[in-house]
Amino acid sequence: MKRRMKITKQPYDLRSVLDELKKIPGQYHETDVEIDPHADLSGVYRYIGAGGTVKRPTQEGPTMMFNHVAGFPGTRVMIGIMASRKRVGQILNHDYRTLGHLLNKAVSHPVKPMKVAKEKAPAQEVVHLASEADFDIRKLIAAPTNTEYDAGPYITMGLVYGSSPDKTMSDVTIHRMVLEDKDTIGIYIMPGGRHIGHFAEQYEALNKPMPITINIGLDPAISIGATFEPPTTPLGYNELWVAGALRNEPVQLVDGITVDEVGIARSEFIIEGEILPNERMREDIHTNTGHAMPEFPGYNGLANPAVQVIKVKAVTHRKDHPIMQTTIGPSEEHVSMAGIPTEASILNLVDKAIPGKVVNVYNPPAGGGKLMTIMQIHKENSADEGIQRQAALLAFSSFKELKTVILVDEDVDIFDMNDVMWTLNTRFQAHQDIMVLEGMRNHPLDPSESPEYSPGIIRFKGMSSKLVLDGTVPFDLKDHFVRAEFKEVEDWEKYLK
Repeated sequence: MKRRMKITKQPYDLRSVLDELKKIPGQYHETDVEIDPHADLSGVYRYIGAGGTVKRPTQEGPTMMFNHVAGFPGTRVMIGIMASRKRVGQILNHDYRTLGHLLNKAVSHPVKPMKVAKEKAPAQEVVHLASEADFDIRKLIAAPTNTEYDAGPYITMGLVYGSSPDKTMSDVTIHRMVLEDKDTIGIYIMPGGRHIGHFAEQYEALNKPMPITINIGLDPAISIGATFEPPTTPLGYNELWVAGALRNEPVQLVDGITVDEVGIARSEFIIEGEILPNERMREDIHTNTGHAMPEFPGYNGLANPAVQVIKVKAVTHRKDHPIMQTTIGPSEEHVSMAGIPTEASILNLVDKAIPGKVVNVYNPPAGGGKLMTIMQIHKENSADEGIQRQAALLAFSSFKELKTVILVDEDVDIFDMNDVMWTLNTRFQAHQDIMVLEGMRNHPLDPSESPEYSPGIIRFKGMSSKLVLDGTVPFDLKDHFVRAEFKEVEDWEKYLK
């Protein structure tokens, strides 16, 4: 019987979630062995629990807490809290198989944040001002380098909070951010679709710095909710509303100390700063490796020649052994953060267009949570034949980062890739069940999307062909594809005692 996490009485934050995880066998492990944050920390967790598209050998494993990090006395580093879909289900007190449905409901029933006084904000218990002579963010933030080739120490789980210049709209997003200097951070904001990027463009047009906060060490409900994208959460929709709905309580915010912006009051760390207008820097300016950090497709991301620049104004944190939260780009954790909200978004879209025909959706680790989706289709009568391919086209039409859609029937377990591949071997003929859509946009981190890879087909980097594999049985042939039936034995578990 699956053990469910208990509802905490105190406001949700990372610590309350960890307290519950510690009670569930196999879901949390901490070590007092000292670890070097430069490549060693990620190198160790690669074996213990990263999963995803990380180079093998890797596996699904527990959340890991490193209590002694070289060079950072008093700071702990935590990794992998969402690197298991089943663990995310336990954290959100919900069946892991229908998390997409849960998030879809949360988007439609938002709970907006509330502001609290500074004395009720643990994230501001300790304050370090950039104006102080000894200030150096590289000594305050235990940001790991995931590989020996990274452009520098990266904040990989920092939630950026920003607003439009007139303060009528706000949003939160996660970006890769490299510590470049004692008070300088390089931030890569992917072009198109990110509301923080839209606000930054508005500030740049005014030639004004954009105040932001970077919030680290959060309740996973916040991190997962923050990765929704348009059209599910359009401009003006702050994804913290999703976290409020998931927890049935508002996320607590607090005014910044040095910038005109709010931070998440129950974070472990808050970095206050400004995105400078019309200023760019090379991401690997100090290492010259040509690499940024490992990204979700499983490859090292190329260093961007012109990332935007954050000038840090202050760092605040909890006083009791603050927790630096990090992740490995290609790990299962990215799949949970990016994939589950995308599942919810697809369900939201198809339910409006073809209600009741898509039973469930899964974005598996093989696609990093973004590039691939498996759709479970319900065909009720002959008039539904072909509806499955319409569902695939609907998904492509709104989520440009989606590259491959696999369609299966209701009797297929979409969370078991063996079952999915069985479908493609027994309910599929390549000459009629493959759809290829050429000349479409996709995620720029896919290294196969280049003119060199496919001359004449891919004209510009970031273009791709999309693929639909239709493994659903034609409705008029359903009687020929009935799986072998076995007796339902209710007390089968007694034979394991």
